[in-house]
Amino acid sequence: MRHVLHSADEATVHRITAHATAPGVWLKAFVPPETLQPWLTPGWHLAGGPGYLMSAPLPVAATRAPGPIPAGYRLNTWTRDGVTRALVRTADGVFAARGQVAVTGLAAVVDQVETDPAHQRRGLGHLVMHSLTAAATEQGATAGVLGATPEGRALYERTGWRVLAPLTSALRGPDPADT
Repeated sequence: MRHVLHSADEATVHRITAHATAPGVWLKAFVPPETLQPWLTPGWHLAGGPGYLMSAPLPVAATRAPGPIPAGYRLNTWTRDGVTRALVRTADGVFAARGQVAVTGLAAVVDQVETDPAHQRRGLGHLVMHSLTAAATEQGATAGVLGATPEGRALYERTGWRVLAPLTSALRGPDPADT
């Protein structure tokens, strides 16, 4: 289960975290970590580090389009059950980068964008983002949203996205840092 609070306050967070007692429940709020932490009840911990809610008008400016697919890589995109996925692999099939986007009405939600550390700094993240936003635009989306890590934020800003708010996650269950 995942709770996403578009407007978080102490009473709401406390009520949710007091009643959600099963391990593995997530809570995401558009507040900084130092605001969310004291609102959590026992058994909850901050998870995933700081994040950002970001948005961009679609299509993203053509001046930000990537160059050709880097030599030695191939890009595959497909859509199934309303989700478009982009996957970049090396010529011998090794995972290099990926991401996905779902369009709902005029909005597109980009998710799970990642580049394997061994393949970073080659334009693959930019390639994935361009492929996903192009697919979303073709499906009628006029705006995109995503949740970003500090590392991802730099990529997204270079491709025309902007920060709207902080995004902090909390998880019910044992803190892996304590084990």
